[in-house]
Amino acid sequence: MASSGEDTSNEGDAPPAAATMAVGAHLLGFSDEILLHILSHVPSTDLVLNVRRTCRKLAVLCLDKSLTHTVLLQKDYEASEDKVKQVVKEIGREIQQLNMAGCYWLSGATIEHVARCRGLVKVNLSGCHLTSVRLSKMLSALQHLRSLAIDVSPGFDAGQLSGECKATLSRVRELKQTLYTPSYGVVPCCTSLEKLLLYFEILDRTREGAVLSGQLMVGQSNVPHYQNLRVFYARLAPGYINQEVVRLYLAVLSDRTPENLHAFLISVPGSFAESGATKNLLDSMARNVALDALQLPKSWLNGSSLLQHMKFNNPFYFSFSRCALSGGHLIQRVINGGRDLRSLASLNLSGCVHCLSPDSLLRKAEDDIDSGILETLVASCHNLQHLNLSAAHHHSADGPGRHLCQLLARLRRLRSLSLPVCSVAEAAPRADRAPAQPAPHAVPRGFGKKVRIGVQSYSGPLPGQAAPQPSSVFWALLKNVPFLERLELIGSSFSSAMPRNEPAIRNSLPPCSRAQSVGDSEVAAVGQLAFLRHLTLAQLPGILTGSGLVSIGLQCQQLQSLSLANLGLMGKVVYTSALSDMLKHCKRLKDLRLEQPYFSANAQFFQALSQCSALQRLCLVSRSGTLQPEAVLAFMARCLHVVVCHMFTGESLATCKSLQQSLLRRWGELTGRRPPMLTKCQRQPSTGRSPEFPVALPDRLHVCLCSLLLNCSGEILAEVFLSLVMEIIC
Repeated sequence: MASSGEDTSNEGDAPPAAATMAVGAHLLGFSDEILLHILSHVPSTDLVLNVRRTCRKLAVLCLDKSLTHTVLLQKDYEASEDKVKQVVKEIGREIQQLNMAGCYWLSGATIEHVARCRGLVKVNLSGCHLTSVRLSKMLSALQHLRSLAIDVSPGFDAGQLSGECKATLSRVRELKQTLYTPSYGVVPCCTSLEKLLLYFEILDRTREGAVLSGQLMVGQSNVPHYQNLRVFYARLAPGYINQEVVRLYLAVLSDRTPENLHAFLISVPGSFAESGATKNLLDSMARNVALDALQLPKSWLNGSSLLQHMKFNNPFYFSFSRCALSGGHLIQRVINGGRDLRSLASLNLSGCVHCLSPDSLLRKAEDDIDSGILETLVASCHNLQHLNLSAAHHHSADGPGRHLCQLLARLRRLRSLSLPVCSVAEAAPRADRAPAQPAPHAVPRGFGKKVRIGVQSYSGPLPGQAAPQPSSVFWALLKNVPFLERLELIGSSFSSAMPRNEPAIRNSLPPCSRAQSVGDSEVAAVGQLAFLRHLTLAQLPGILTGSGLVSIGLQCQQLQSLSLANLGLMGKVVYTSALSDMLKHCKRLKDLRLEQPYFSANAQFFQALSQCSALQRLCLVSRSGTLQPEAVLAFMARCLHVVVCHMFTGESLATCKSLQQSLLRRWGELTGRRPPMLTKCQRQPSTGRSPEFPVALPDRLHVCLCSLLLNCSGEILAEVFLSLVMEIIC
């Protein structure tokens, strides 16, 4: 971009001499509207500090209000402290929205320069280093602020906030607060809130092993009533103390429920028992408000009549994840007998094993779904954009037009879809398909060492094996939802060995018998999705060579996030060669998560991965897996944009420590920075609990390599809508 312009000494806006024969084809020959659209995709630091200095025309366009109004530094890992200070100095007065979420490499002194952007209306400082005093100084200068996102870390003291700071907070209408310590944070000062978004990340114990208490300090509980509150959202990480603290927040709302409340969402891993305050709050909501978005812990809905009394206006988001919601209840209480719900954009039925079956809750996993219930759902909610049916067995009965994929194909507005693997299988075996290789009960249990089976050879797609088959119902489904951006195909019995926001489960269940017929052909069908950005494939025992992955790499050029787990039989890795061929074409891939026992992270794998020039995050989880230290070093030397490197394999602790030291030392040599303190490598105990990820390192590189003894049996089960709902609400 910087080389496409001319020197500022040239007169007017004439294009460079090299382009005089094709002025119309030159970049500067485009209209200002087109150029502004192109420039909107350039990082703000590069736009202001580099592109603006290439020519006079770009110097004017780069300072257009449409570009300087919003500055995004989130995940801009090239934004050094000097660059951020310079950007704030040059266009600070023009910035109204600033997103610095996750800029953990910036010092507190640099973050303090945000106070110079006195016109700020919205600022996101989540993940930044902020003390109570520094936050007070910044907010005192931002009198126009209306939206704020911060972290509340140990040591936060609301008593250190100045009067000017509290005056600014009293005008804030939207607050996102991530709690790492039991505290109300700045909530008591925000008396005009309309949106309150809370993320609870409190550990039950300190790093020294001391048990934390969920009781907040005396005087902090004096929280005023929020009669303007429209949105309440709380997401809890695992841990007892997070539940204790959120109860205190809910107790305040239970005294007098805001009449304007239209979205109430609580995401809790595992069980969360009701209290007297929460029951009062729900009863008050049922009487006084009409909701547009609802998500509650499963224990609050199971066996209760809450849905019968809850009123809905124009609902756009429902989540009944893992609730005992039958098909009859879904139709009568939620869809209200099939009424038109064209406003509904997102529906999360993950883990609702009875939601597509009749009223009887005695359904067995092998029973077929009631296609009439699904047909009513599709007809009533025909504008759905996000649908999650994962973590349950949904088997279709024989008959034309009755298969789950055929009914879902009518939802042409879908942007994200999560399905169990068994739901895309044909109702009956087809004559044109060779029988799938039987999958023995090969799920590893315990920690006994298994004999590794040789890797099946792969020499490219085999005839008739990986090509998408137009006669497949899954192929037809994907053809009818061409604008799908996120797809998850996850085994109904799957559980990750290292989940993020769910309790870890050590004993994995075998895959569904119907999933055996879903293999390389179905995976290859995903290649139809030209706009696909995020893909998860987990627990597909029918994978024979992984040749379908190559089709995805060739055709899904927008793919940014890829998560693979337990493909093929559990005793061997059959898709290594195909994965290597796929990665060579994934030029926009930023995030790769691979969870597969016995995986060999060898030179071939890392050489292919190094061709993913945009890669930023790598997570490898492999019980009894191996890695080649020299290949890792060569990979990290080529891919300088990688900022997260987490590998949990079966290598020895000495190997992990040596490799980690070499990586950080070499990173320091390449960047010219002093090598940071090493994240302590530990041999993970067999507790079934996720190992603690390292804290942010000063030079922007996460490195965590551990000897893993966990029973790794699957990949992370991501709930799509927990990340998408906030985009819809906000």
